[in-house]
Amino acid sequence: MSPRRLGILPIALLTATLAACSAETVDADDPKASASGSAAPSGAPGGAADEGKLPLADAIKKIPVAEEKRTGYERDSFKHWVDEDDDGCPTRQEVLIDEAVTAPEQGDRCVLTGGSWLSYYDEAEVTDAKKLDIDHMVPLAEAWDSGAHDWTPERREAYANDLGAGRSLVAVTAKTNRSKADRDPAQWMPPSESATCTYLVDWTATKLRWDLTMDGAEKTALLELAEPCADSVVEYETAS
Repeated sequence: MSPRRLGILPIALLTATLAACSAETVDADDPKASASGSAAPSGAPGGAADEGKLPLADAIKKIPVAEEKRTGYERDSFKHWVDEDDDGCPTRQEVLIDEAVTAPEQGDRCVLTGGSWLSYYDEAEVTDAKKLDIDHMVPLAEAWDSGAHDWTPERREAYANDLGAGRSLVAVTAKTNRSKADRDPAQWMPPSESATCTYLVDWTATKLRWDLTMDGAEKTALLELAEPCADSVVEYETAS
């Protein structure tokens, strides 16, 4: 069973993190498609202390720098959305159910009606699940560039459907997800300033969880953007 099903409250966690950050101051991750946070850490929850719990700046520095490799990338190399636990709900619906502020009704074949969500990228309240995208925190193309080109198809599928960490996948407005596309934080950040610390923590935790690299421009941007988030903590559990 996914940690999302074990009492984790992504929205509550998100709200706390956003509040702390503010006090200081088409899955479009395919390029073809288109101040301080002292709250509870985001990223993959439940990780053991020896696996990862670091101040944000230290966590960023832990990610190795390497040249990106886009050659051979195809979105279909990452199979999604799957129904890993055979409960009738594929990954997209699992995320929508778990991140709902107001729970939707679940019909046949896991069709969702009603409900409400908070898109933390732009602080938008959404009451129609069809207007939400499930964003891969680190886009599939970026993951490919950063190490997934060497993975097995099975590991890429696991990455694309990662319900084992609370923030690897997030429900956000289609508008912001498509604006982000496959860009890293050197090229794109959420439009809401209150999302900055949370986004940096989530991005860093995902890269560490999946042992991904980053390029030099990405690391420089992350460290500069993280300066107002001195109290933010990255907690992660490495993926098996």
